[in-house]
Amino acid sequence: MRWVAGVGVGFWRACAVTAVTMLVPALWAAYVVLAVLWAESPWTWVPLAVLPAVGTLGLSRPVSRWVRSLVRRWTGTIIPPGYLEPPPVTQLSTGYWWNGYSYAKTAKRAREEQEWRHKLRDPATWRDLRFAEIVALTAGIAALIPLAAIALAALGFATSSYVAGGAGLVVGIGSSPYGWRLLEPVAVRFLRPPAATALAERVSELTAQRADTTIAQAAEIRRIERDLHDGAQARLVALGLSLATAEKLMDTDPQQAKALLQEARAGAATSLTELRELVQGINPPVLNERGLVDAVRAFALDSPLEITVDAEPLRVEPPIESAVYFAIVELVTNAIRHAEATTAAISIELADGALGIVVQDNGRGGAVVRQGGGLAGLQRRLAAFDGTLAVTSPAGGPTRVKMTVPCESS
Repeated sequence: MRWVAGVGVGFWRACAVTAVTMLVPALWAAYVVLAVLWAESPWTWVPLAVLPAVGTLGLSRPVSRWVRSLVRRWTGTIIPPGYLEPPPVTQLSTGYWWNGYSYAKTAKRAREEQEWRHKLRDPATWRDLRFAEIVALTAGIAALIPLAAIALAALGFATSSYVAGGAGLVVGIGSSPYGWRLLEPVAVRFLRPPAATALAERVSELTAQRADTTIAQAAEIRRIERDLHDGAQARLVALGLSLATAEKLMDTDPQQAKALLQEARAGAATSLTELRELVQGINPPVLNERGLVDAVRAFALDSPLEITVDAEPLRVEPPIESAVYFAIVELVTNAIRHAEATTAAISIELADGALGIVVQDNGRGGAVVRQGGGLAGLQRRLAAFDGTLAVTSPAGGPTRVKMTVPCESS
């Protein structure tokens, strides 16, 4: 039964591959047939060859997208599209719109003109055009074999040519499980993003990460300055005034001077506590002294949630420890503020050269990675270490966030 199911699935997939990869050859075949049947002279149809040429250019990108979709669905292999993002359309002070190539009176006209110009200048467009031809001559022909064999078998049996019918049936059944399999290696080989596109995407990614880091550093500096100015600095100034006043009252009013010294001591203790909290916001001392796992356990004890931590002691590079720690803190904080969670579970494991962290809560769910949102920012910060973030949060919960950061134990 498994073999029969394999034949049926293989034949259906071969049909799908043939339908997708043979669109461009079918377009040119239709053009040739029309030219032969209706042309009074061969030269009258030569100028009209521009029509199938334009159609080929228009079909190349959909064909490439459908092939990537089939390969991902059938084999799990993900082939990045590698298309360059068009520049933003912006309105100038003159009222005209600039699309990166020319000016237009309306935003719609600017985007329409930008679309075709950008496609023509995108190296991936010409990669798709080349692929549409190559895949038809390779995977398309291979996938056509089971279909042609079954058609030959049907024709043979219909015309009482049982030898041809039997041969066609054997070839069709035997080749069905394998006829579509050439699609994956051909797609991986010829649909990879061009080197220039991959380099441009990496440069854009690094530029965005640098901007995020700069913004985060500036915000942290402003927070420290504000906390120092409003808290510890004000208390230290008051402490100095109290000590100066006590010094003047020491001879004339020792009791008052003693009271001022007691207030100054209390103010010094408060200032020390505020400074410790401020430093803890930068990097908790337990993280520096005892590592990520103990820092997470200490945070779990202070959290209002009931948190269980499943992890063995480990040490990784300090920048990764800091990034992962604050990522966990942010996820738990989000669970408290937005998901109304009451319990959470954190697991940390270092295996196969990667640090894996899973944070799960029993909140109401519905968390998604939105552009400009907190999870998107967290995703970008982990990307600085080539890390990834995956969110599973159905409506009603639970929310499960898995983070993976490549690293080695230190």
